[in-house]
Amino acid sequence: MSPVTAIPACPPAIARAHFRRRLELETDCADVAAALGAAPPDFVLLHAVGSAAAFRRRHIPGAVHLPHHLITAERLAAWPPATLFVVYCAGPHCNGADRAALRLAEFGRPVKLMLGGLTGWADEALAFAGDLESTSDLDFTSDFDSSRDLDSTSDLTCPREDQSGGDHS
Repeated sequence: MSPVTAIPACPPAIARAHFRRRLELETDCADVAAALGAAPPDFVLLHAVGSAAAFRRRHIPGAVHLPHHLITAERLAAWPPATLFVVYCAGPHCNGADRAALRLAEFGRPVKLMLGGLTGWADEALAFAGDLESTSDLDFTSDFDSSRDLDSTSDLTCPREDQSGGDHS
């Protein structure tokens, strides 16, 4: 008996429930890329870590920058309550996406975590957006400078049709 078979596999019904539950909570970079490349996405892709400067340097195309510790009911009011959020962070070494997913769930919002984050996106050889010329000092897990970034509408794009310049914070 090998280490693989020493513990028997569970019945298929249990495996089905387990893997379905995982897919209810997670997605991957390839699925997100395919969705972004098709019709307008049916979710909001949330870059949940780092400074606004790091986000400007490199992020996944179409992502909104909202660090997990800045997720509030007021910020979430920009999207309808049924909006699905797909969160990502720097990669498997970072728990920012988990923190964002928890906050979103605590606010009653549907959420999935994109496995791999920026590291997974790079591993899949998918294109990034941003000023890729200045990537030598990327810092996706640094503290967010709220005094500089909270009031900047260029750092947080809300999916409102009314972009009349009102307060979107």
